[in-house]
Amino acid sequence: MFDFGEALRVLKNGRAVTRVGWNGKGQRLMLHSPLQSPEEDEMTLPYIFIRTVQGDLVPWLASQTDLLSEDWCIA
Repeated sequence: MFDFGEALRVLKNGRAVTRVGWNGKGQRLMLHSPLQSPEEDEMTLPYIFIRTVQGDLVPWLASQTDLLSEDWCIA
């Protein structure tokens, strides 16, 4: 397990991360990096998104607890 700083490095390397402390099993974060050709991707800046328990993909906003937790791991 590791802190959010390491989780961010893992995301930037193309891997997904999750937290042991999350109630919803199967949730994980991923980083979306726009394509080189902006006309092929409506998003122009990178962002973190979460796959919810239901399988939906939505933008993710970190809580204070998420940022300070040290129970992150590779999903």
